[in-house]
Amino acid sequence: MILLDTHALFWWAVEPEKLSPQAASVCEQMEREGGFASAISIWELGVKARSGKLLLGTSLENFVRRLEVGGVVQLLPVDTSIWLRTAMLEWDHRDPADRVIVATAMEHGIPLLSKDTALHSFEGVTCVW
Repeated sequence: MILLDTHALFWWAVEPEKLSPQAASVCEQMEREGGFASAISIWELGVKARSGKLLLGTSLENFVRRLEVGGVVQLLPVDTSIWLRTAMLEWDHRDPADRVIVATAMEHGIPLLSKDTALHSFEGVTCVW
């Protein structure tokens, strides 16, 4: 099992050529066994799409619907335990979405698929790219 960072989720779904060879291999395994993404990634994709920094190729609602129907990636809610873990992280990183994604990986005890070196430098979670 793996938790996809927001960019990994988008690249897996829309631009798989941007995945590293190892990330592509992990995604192939995920397609057989299932994987996860934090629900905050939907918010992050929506913010980037609205600002013109990201082209989803469809509405955000359709993107999410395709994820849900596909059944490969389960969206994990950002619940009280995730928010508490996010608030308690001993980490200077200020991006709230990244903090939630790291806390989600920790809370569920699963590795994180991310290209982001800032996430790789956090000692509390195993990152793959």
